[in-house]
Amino acid sequence: MFEIISFVVLLGCGYLFGRRAEKKHINDIIEREKTFNSLPVIASRYPPENQYYQQQLVAGNVVVASDYFKSFTAGLINIFGGAVAPFEPLLDRGRREAVLRMKEEASKLNADLIFNIKLETTRIATGRTGAIEVLAYGTALIPGSKPAPSTAEAPRAM
Repeated sequence: MFEIISFVVLLGCGYLFGRRAEKKHINDIIEREKTFNSLPVIASRYPPENQYYQQQLVAGNVVVASDYFKSFTAGLINIFGGAVAPFEPLLDRGRREAVLRMKEEASKLNADLIFNIKLETTRIATGRTGAIEVLAYGTALIPGSKPAPSTAEAPRAM
């Protein structure tokens, strides 16, 4: 009987605290996204050619843990099959947070644009609950002037 009561209490706590933490994190992401809306991120492999840019690799990663309630419901879904809907908000938060961290790094470099963005996701299993790591990376384009040709490259007059 004690095991059933502790299970129900853990499940309820996981639901309540998990929802609260998720809502707080989403609100934080929304506020930070407003700040970095002016820094575009595109998936194109080819940079714009209208201006000379210095290029710098930028990345952002995050590890987001699942709560006990989501892990429990996902386990039930795995038994019967179907889309694992409880983990979809977890992945969404992870992707958005990783992109924001990448944008923060690019912003420190005064970049105008991030192109060729890639996202990678890894599951981290820790006992009954799990977590995911999301890595976002791309190439930041930093405005600059085209460097003058060096004297070693210029032909010599004899």
